[in-house]
Amino acid sequence: MNPEFWSLIGEKATLAGIMIGFSLVVAMYSTWAERKVAAYIQDRRGPNRAGWGGLLQPLADGGKLFFKEEITPRHAEKFLFVLGPTIAMILACMTGAVIPWSTPIEIGDSIIVPQIADINVGFLYILGVLSLGVYGIMLGSWASNNKWSLMGGLRAASQIISYELPMGIALITILMISGTLRLGGIVEQQMDGYWNIILQPIGFIIFLVCSFAETNRTPFDLPEAENELIGGYHSEYSSMKLGFFLFAEYINIFISSVILSTLYFGGYDIPFVNDAELTESLGMNTMAVLHFLSLFLKACFFIFVFMWVRWTIPRFRYDQLMDLGWKRLLPLALANMLITGFVMLYFFNN
Repeated sequence: MNPEFWSLIGEKATLAGIMIGFSLVVAMYSTWAERKVAAYIQDRRGPNRAGWGGLLQPLADGGKLFFKEEITPRHAEKFLFVLGPTIAMILACMTGAVIPWSTPIEIGDSIIVPQIADINVGFLYILGVLSLGVYGIMLGSWASNNKWSLMGGLRAASQIISYELPMGIALITILMISGTLRLGGIVEQQMDGYWNIILQPIGFIIFLVCSFAETNRTPFDLPEAENELIGGYHSEYSSMKLGFFLFAEYINIFISSVILSTLYFGGYDIPFVNDAELTESLGMNTMAVLHFLSLFLKACFFIFVFMWVRWTIPRFRYDQLMDLGWKRLLPLALANMLITGFVMLYFFNN
């Protein structure tokens, strides 16, 4: 078979391994960061014993989960009980496949683009994978044979249905402005003009709120409301099966933050900088590192926002959750799409 084919397969497999490994590390230390942010907001110290500033606390927590006793309820559907957290974890890692992490890198005679799949339907792929993520929660909750877990799964399903619609409509306005579904094309369009946060502030707010709902974060954490459902959809889980659900949540937060940065804040674009001139003076590889750091710092800001909101805003009631999704965000997203279309037809087609 063609050696170039195997070279491409090796390159993409390496990129996928790096992305998954990096996402896992970020998710692991997001747990430490969340506890530190919560401690700061609540005027306490947070983890500070394991390592300097508690930096080894995620390793201690991971070890605790790994060595805990693995318990499977007697009346659970065992295959689906294991499949649920597995699906949640796999789909969380799949989402980042279409994200352009930086500009190309030169290694020897090869130019490597740090993007696993540059497909023409990039953010449709993201919407599809995010929609499938709820299947892991639903399967796990139903297979547990626990009514509280099942109620958590039902809440997760209704939440996804309610917030997928306004999120998708908000993304239509990005398509209208950029003229492409490729995430790389959306980033390039923002680098040549204005960031989409300037052109679509209402769409950004809608997408941000829906991202909180997609990741089951406060104030949309009803599927795992401890004071109502014991522990929610993962009440019957222990050891690394529980760890998979928890890791999937933090990976989703990281990937959602990267997607927010890519769609609305220029992706890896460095603000107020002429990228072409800087690339000539610093070189392609140095510029690629700076672009990656730019995207990562933007993502870290949104990760902080996810944590800040969790420890500041109380949880919604179920009826408030449905009311916001169907009666507020959906009409607002539709109005925003119509206004965007009118402005583009009136100002750009004359």
